[in-house]
Amino acid sequence: MSEERIKIQYLNDEIEKLCYIDGKSDWIDLRAAEDVELKKGDFALIHLGVAMKLPKGYEACLIPRSSTYKNFGIIQTNHMGLIDETYCGPNDWWRMPVLAMRDTVIHKNDRICQFRIQKHQPAISFEEVAYLEGEDRGGFGSTGKQ
Repeated sequence: MSEERIKIQYLNDEIEKLCYIDGKSDWIDLRAAEDVELKKGDFALIHLGVAMKLPKGYEACLIPRSSTYKNFGIIQTNHMGLIDETYCGPNDWWRMPVLAMRDTVIHKNDRICQFRIQKHQPAISFEEVAYLEGEDRGGFGSTGKQ
């Protein structure tokens, strides 16, 4: 399998370098590039300390880590960030838009989110039909609580 190469710029030498841990997950942790103190209800664009030139035809999905809310009480305001390969200029630093649900402090190099890259969706078209013939699963929320 071929390996994609990504050009990366770090904000400064204080930011821990990104690493891909093969076999564990294909998501890569991102860290806060600054100390941030937020009061409940505050919004912030937390600098992640990196800018990247993604390969042509790829985009990055940026989401919170599973422990982000528990550890810091913040939620990502756009729920999932999408960064395409054209976001690669000298001022195109990656940031995480967050809303504080409680008073919190985030320190430089705290792991707060993660990303992975994926190929762009292929071209699609829609074919209108009068009726879908798949198995009826019972509608939204039909799988129950357990």
